[in-house]
Amino acid sequence: MLFAIHYLENNTPVLSQCLERIPEVDENLKIKGRKGKVVNVIQIEENKYHIHVMLEKINNKDPLLKDDKKKRR
Repeated sequence: MLFAIHYLENNTPVLSQCLERIPEVDENLKIKGRKGKVVNVIQIEENKYHIHVMLEKINNKDPLLKDDKKKRR
C-alpha cells in the first residue's frame, strides 16, 4: 500500500512523495540535499500523512571579492 507523504517545515510544504513506509519520529533524512530530522507525524486521512521536519540552516557563503586590477602581461 502506498502512502501520500507531505513533508512540512514551519508549515511550509517542502516535498510530497508516495512511499510504502511512513517515516518515524527522530528519524534522520535528507531532502533536497539538506539534512533533517522528523519532528512530528500527523495522520490526515487513511493513507495521507503530514511529516513535520527540522532541516539544517543554509549557510550563504560570501561572494568572492572581485579583483578589478588589470592583469599585467
